Amino acid sequence: MAPGLGFFKSSGSGEAPVVQVSPDAEPEDKGSSQSTASQTTRKADVYYNPRFDPENFLEGELSPDAATRLRQMLARPGIVIAPGICDGISARCALEAGFDCLYQSGAATTASRLGMPDLAIATLNDFVQSAQMVCSLSPTTPVIADADTGFGGTAMVARTVYQYIRAGVAGMHIEDQVQTKRCGHLTGKQVVSREEFITRIRAAVLARDSFPGGSNFVIIGRTDSAQVLGMEEAVYRLQLAADAGADVCFIEGVKTADLLASTVEALKPKPVLVNVISGGLTPSFTTKEAEALGAKVIIFSLVSCVAAVHGIRAAMKSLKKTGTDYSSAKGMDPRAFFEVMGLQDVVDLDAKAGGSSFNVI
Repeated sequence: MAPGLGFFKSSGSGEAPVVQVSPDAEPEDKGSSQSTASQTTRKADVYYNPRFDPENFLEGELSPDAATRLRQMLARPGIVIAPGICDGISARCALEAGFDCLYQSGAATTASRLGMPDLAIATLNDFVQSAQMVCSLSPTTPVIADADTGFGGTAMVARTVYQYIRAGVAGMHIEDQVQTKRCGHLTGKQVVSREEFITRIRAAVLARDSFPGGSNFVIIGRTDSAQVLGMEEAVYRLQLAADAGADVCFIEGVKTADLLASTVEALKPKPVLVNVISGGLTPSFTTKEAEALGAKVIIFSLVSCVAAVHGIRAAMKSLKKTGTDYSSAKGMDPRAFFEVMGLQDVVDLDAKAGGSSFNVI
């Protein structure tokens, strides 16, 4: 059997399978069929797995499992705020600031790891290696990771899901751009057919549902078609993605508050994710504004890497001009820097294990 094809074996759980959603069907009136997720009778053409009913995640303590915790956050009141991180330093700073969810941006990861623009240059290995590091810093904190187009066909989409789950990622979004994709806030985007997009969603759901031992990994369907084919098509693609098993719907490049609100209404009861990038296609909604418009998740993809460019650029210019890093350090000595990076945790671990390497540091 070819590598990856075993991902599509039945898990034997008896749960409802992903069904064939026709990409050519006419959009249904979602406003007239806003049934609750707890209903046991589902339409034949809609994926439904009772394990993921939001009501199962409403009560109890937040789980130490990051994917389960993300589902709890999605099911409970309040907007999920996930700042974009680009490396270990930005992740540490986000955790220090008190954020309880992180977003591994594809653009930020490409820039940080490769020093390149978001033009389909980074590979699955780049994304997974970054995710392994980020998720290890605070294993209970959910990390939502960009998965671009899934890095290939259905087997690669499934492989991406498996590797993300093993890395500790809580959820990922997969989009409908062509393989030679670009940042969603650039122009000139191209998208695949409805059928190919839904095939990617199905592959991700099948892989998640067949993961050994089970997983609460969250699948987020993203469409970039609003700028290419219009908002009506974008919303319909997300409706198809939701019917195929996407847990969250991500509309990229929504240009007005009214359009965001109408998208949320059209996709109910599915949660909607909005991506805010300063100077991008979407207005600079605050977290409170996005929540008032009905968004359940808000990500700020470039918040850390843009801040890094400004800060590092200023420090380099200062060093070049003055010949010293004194002013840019702003009083932060090496120990203070390492404390942000978890110094005390490492010292405490060594001491508890009976070591003496760091008694004086």
